[in-house]
Amino acid sequence: MSAWLRVFASLLTLGAPAAASGSKRPHIVFILADDLGWHDVGYHGSEIKTPNLDKLSAAGVRLENYYVQPLCTPSRSQLMTGRYQIHTGMQHQIIWPCQPSCVPPDETLLPQLLSDAGYATHMVGKWHLGMYKKDCLPTRRGFHSYFGYLTGSEDYYTHFCCHPIAGLNVSRCALDLREEEAPAAGYKGDYSTELFSQRAVRIIATHDPKKPLFLYVALQAVHAPLQVPERYVAPYAFIRDPDRRLYAGMVAAMDEAVGNISSALRQAGLWGDGVLVFSTDNGGQTLFGGSNWPLRGRKWSLWEGGVRGVGFVSGPLVERPGCASRELIHVSDWLPTLVGLAGGSLNGTKPLDGFDVWNTISKGFASPRLELLHNIDPMYIDIAPCPGSEDPRASDRRADGKGAFRAGFNVSIHAAIRSSKWKLLTGYPGCDVWFPRPGHNVSSSRRPPGPLKPVMLFDVENDPEERKEVSASYPGVVDRLLARLRHHQESALPVHFPDDDPRCDPGPAGAWGPWA
Repeated sequence: MSAWLRVFASLLTLGAPAAASGSKRPHIVFILADDLGWHDVGYHGSEIKTPNLDKLSAAGVRLENYYVQPLCTPSRSQLMTGRYQIHTGMQHQIIWPCQPSCVPPDETLLPQLLSDAGYATHMVGKWHLGMYKKDCLPTRRGFHSYFGYLTGSEDYYTHFCCHPIAGLNVSRCALDLREEEAPAAGYKGDYSTELFSQRAVRIIATHDPKKPLFLYVALQAVHAPLQVPERYVAPYAFIRDPDRRLYAGMVAAMDEAVGNISSALRQAGLWGDGVLVFSTDNGGQTLFGGSNWPLRGRKWSLWEGGVRGVGFVSGPLVERPGCASRELIHVSDWLPTLVGLAGGSLNGTKPLDGFDVWNTISKGFASPRLELLHNIDPMYIDIAPCPGSEDPRASDRRADGKGAFRAGFNVSIHAAIRSSKWKLLTGYPGCDVWFPRPGHNVSSSRRPPGPLKPVMLFDVENDPEERKEVSASYPGVVDRLLARLRHHQESALPVHFPDDDPRCDPGPAGAWGPWA
């Protein structure tokens, strides 16, 4: 499609959505899975069965050119702010339990905007956007109710999170489950995937249908640790890899949870005016059973396996159901899209990096997004080494291009940008392996011969597996994208990644939560 047509299509997306033109405002349910890989849903050919995800996505629009961030906190922050992580100072790693950090308080979050538009806003599940002081909590950032956990991972049954306390030379395991702002100690033994879906179903069942609903369900599944009731694992006895087998059961439990939530919407009479969005937060973690086959890389990396996400939109408001969209969409697009759909206002937000892509999803229009900044992180360290990282080439990959500038950009920095069909990577993008399809050639993982280049270019439209590096053939494209990285770097805030605060210690009988 020509650039002119894309500009015209983007102008069309600025028109008033259905909710703003006087019709009933839609109920919105957003379900976020954790660490779900590209190859971990049935409709991508997985050996894992996901009948509910398959059915819901087939009746809606599957987003096949949809991007998230390679880690938990960055994706969640961009979902909630509509802004790249370089513009919030959150471009490095995640928020760890003892870091005095959260999404900057001067950022206006999605639930605040929807609340201002008259929505009842509820959250269930994983927050992971900071909790060192009360003003960081979900109930202080726009949600009218909250039930879930605040850190990045925990036990699925005890709801305890374990983390070392810096300066005290101890590791502390403590409860991380809250109802509103108070610790919730009465749920030991309840499997979190079922616990969270049951709470979501209860919210839906008791909601007044006359008031628009925004329900954000951030499931713990399928993040490690690998824990799941045996009944979900039993159908996967044929999977030989024990981690993959447990992981398959966790996906099955998650799929059932999504099915229960969608059924509750129908039973409560909310489906007819509803929109259901499903997304993963990042690529699958191959260390714990996940698979992104045939994409390269995994969670923590800027390869497609780390950032190309499973996602779809379903519900009667989708005007072209049964489609697969290959238009470029990013997790930061949800804020302007959902606020627009709700008839809300973006006044008061900082400049957004996201676009309203509702007409792209619902009507099949061209995406207004022509470019996507994956990240620029000058502090990047891959804390989970690649298979075979003891190979001398591993250090070579990290050292290539150190301190070198091209088109005014330091190409030793971990960064990536997508423009149209092109994707440019600089520095060390993270684990560069093509992990094999589960159950096939499991004896080895493949990596390219020789060290990676400091600057790499791929045509990901025709080469989504990133197998053919073409920077030498398109030097003009390389220089243009490096100039765009330099442009983005000029607007980046300094990295905010504070040292752990030992005052975070919840104590032997305490619970994780605000301490400042």
